[in-house]
Amino acid sequence: MSSILPFTPPVVKRLLGWKKSAGGSGGAGGGEQNGQEEKWCEKAVKSLVKKLKKTGRLDELEKAITTQNCNTKCVTIPSTCSEIWGLSTPNTIDQWDTTGLYSFSEQTRSLDGRLQVSHRKGLPHVIYCRLWRWPDLHSHHELKAIENCEYAFNLKKDEVCVNPYHYQRVETPVLPPVLVPRHTEILTELPPLDDYTHSIPENTNFPAGIEPQSNYIPETPPPGYISEDGETSDQQLNQSMDTGSPAELSPTTLSPVNHSLDLQPVTYSEPAFWCSIAYYELNQRVGETFHASQPSLTVDGFTDPSNSERFCLGLLSNVNRNATVEMTRRHI
Repeated sequence: MSSILPFTPPVVKRLLGWKKSAGGSGGAGGGEQNGQEEKWCEKAVKSLVKKLKKTGRLDELEKAITTQNCNTKCVTIPSTCSEIWGLSTPNTIDQWDTTGLYSFSEQTRSLDGRLQVSHRKGLPHVIYCRLWRWPDLHSHHELKAIENCEYAFNLKKDEVCVNPYHYQRVETPVLPPVLVPRHTEILTELPPLDDYTHSIPENTNFPAGIEPQSNYIPETPPPGYISEDGETSDQQLNQSMDTGSPAELSPTTLSPVNHSLDLQPVTYSEPAFWCSIAYYELNQRVGETFHASQPSLTVDGFTDPSNSERFCLGLLSNVNRNATVEMTRRHI
């Protein structure tokens, strides 16, 4: 706890002592990143303690965390979107449309119900469940409130419960693997046109109204996807029977599907980045594409290029930047 700032209240120190750690960050800059994380957690706990002292629910929060008991009472904070913690005046729609990503010293609430601590935003129950229970928690979709929680997030009441032991973790389902052939082979083959001996000579005359039969061989579509039980669609067989005459069908076309295909499962894997963001000024692209690898992302006008959770535009320069662009950038 060396990162705790001076004059930290004892209750904040006690609550931070129960914080779950996600493990150390290796490589260069890992210590600095851990230090920033500790400071951010302290700000989040300080803001919550300050709020709960006014409502008398601080003891219940400490009881829930220290006993790790889900039978404790709800620990609620207002869910009214117009409330800002630590500011004297309420926010407006215009304010949050233009300055919602600025960094405040205290915890704030935006129009969409998320809390903002420093430069990060998140739903309140997700923030504190991640802090005291699951450091690898990504979103509210992974949480489910227990039955006796009266102010669960999904109930959308005027107050929301942030008791981390009033929520359960819902594991994200893993997509089943897709079976694909190990070797790409054409299952059916048609004999070449030269093999047909009853082709009609070009100089043959036909009575009026009678058209000669074409030697057209229906094109065989490539083999489609194969289900886990090894069955393929009958569309290929039906198409051959509908478009071709009996003389045009070869024995291999009607042969049964080989059920002993050599298949291998292909497991779904998450990509390294879940989105990419490019920054433009008017119709000119400026800077490199930002690849988001963290669950949350903040776009702002500050200068912190080493933070993987922030796309900072402050260091990007453009010799063609005009007054309109400069004015717009002031509101980012």
